[in-house]
Amino acid sequence: MDGALAPSVPGMCEGSGLPEIDWRAPWFEAVAQRGQDALAHGDWREALSAHANAAGLVSGQGRALRFVAQEDLPAATAYEAFIAATGGVPTRRNLHDFFNALIWLTYPRAKAALNARQAAAIAAQGVQATRGATRDAATVFDENAVLFACSDAAPGEALRAFDWQTLFVTRRADWGRICEVQPFGHALLEKLVAPYKSVTAHAWIVDVPPAYFGWTPPERRAWLDGQIAPMLASGSWTTRDFAPLPVLGIPGWCPANDDPSYYLDRSVFRPGRRQKA
Repeated sequence: MDGALAPSVPGMCEGSGLPEIDWRAPWFEAVAQRGQDALAHGDWREALSAHANAAGLVSGQGRALRFVAQEDLPAATAYEAFIAATGGVPTRRNLHDFFNALIWLTYPRAKAALNARQAAAIAAQGVQATRGATRDAATVFDENAVLFACSDAAPGEALRAFDWQTLFVTRRADWGRICEVQPFGHALLEKLVAPYKSVTAHAWIVDVPPAYFGWTPPERRAWLDGQIAPMLASGSWTTRDFAPLPVLGIPGWCPANDDPSYYLDRSVFRPGRRQKA
């Protein structure tokens, strides 16, 4: 794991069907309290459905959101279409779907926008062997995105240029002051239950006002949710709009990265096409 925070696997969360999760890890900050509360409940799907109901959350077509058993999804019905039309999110008792439910509760407007877009694409094109560019980009966002919030252009430029030295070493003090990362992808969170150095997210750069870094973390996430939802619903974007980000390079996310030599591992912190040329 090369210096990453030690996960609590392979123990199991009693009665939940899930492995133990080290909720102290920084990447779980947004979902830790709600996740622990749900696991203390007899049925975490029921507990998270109650949270969704209390918050008035809805699917991409405005149906009241709840987390239902996977068996509720009819065999001939597409997953995203079912969620949009019924509000029921088919949810297996595994880490992947547990984190999906937690992200629904954390970024409800963005998740509803993604659901609406996916359902509309299915309605227009049907379920095909390949998803197409729109659905492919939406799936990448849903599964593996982080929101790279920055109030200054420099960190985003360094990220897009694969300039890890500038991003993580030279401008290390900028983290938490003019830039930060908020996890969004639920498959990414699943991987981070047992983190390893090469875990790489698809970073989506979001310009934020300077005041953003004076807000509380929940206020920041609520602002990001409202900011990205319209783009996810109707914007024109593809997988090329993401920037790869090895997340254990983020300051504070791995003790080993306090040493600048950590970033010299070119198998993880790759130079990018332009620098290779």
